[in-house]
Amino acid sequence: MERVILLRHGETEWSRDGRHTGRTDIPLTPGGEEQARALAAALSGTKVSLVLTSPASRARRTAELAGLTDYEIEPNLWEWDYGGYEGISTPDIRRTRPGWYLWRDGVIPGDAEHPGETVEQVAERADKVIARVLGADGTVVLVSHGHFLRVLTARWLGLTPQDGRFLKLDTGTISVLGFEHEEHAIARWNAPVSGTLL
Repeated sequence: MERVILLRHGETEWSRDGRHTGRTDIPLTPGGEEQARALAAALSGTKVSLVLTSPASRARRTAELAGLTDYEIEPNLWEWDYGGYEGISTPDIRRTRPGWYLWRDGVIPGDAEHPGETVEQVAERADKVIARVLGADGTVVLVSHGHFLRVLTARWLGLTPQDGRFLKLDTGTISVLGFEHEEHAIARWNAPVSGTLL
């Protein structure tokens, strides 16, 4: 495997408004669709051997608009399940839990549709994706979600999943994981789409 290109899906109403969007299937906004189309130009000329996408329609639509139509759905690429905090913003959560911070304090259990996950459970899924990616050839593209990709990157670097808190990731951006002297490294992070991917 040469490198892993990470695409965070384009903007949705909930991501724009800062609402935790785990398993709720929210579509892209028109602006999010434009972000996804811009990814196509950035990926132009990039030879890709495997594209894996989250089952969420916002991720699949991003892949399609980015020109990555030959993708495979990978269930482990779902976003963090926020449980009882699904659809709620951090300021609203802090009204009842002052100082709450997802990476430190976690989520509260939800219902059958959103039971919630610990950061360790998210990391278990990320580790499975990494194992699959390392068994592939060439360049792999993952189309997924902000918090999940931050956990995955922390695990790629051999860090704790909580260290994903240091890796801010915006919608519609490109990041690249790779190697330096056979050691896992970040080659590009949270890059806006301008020009082509080198």
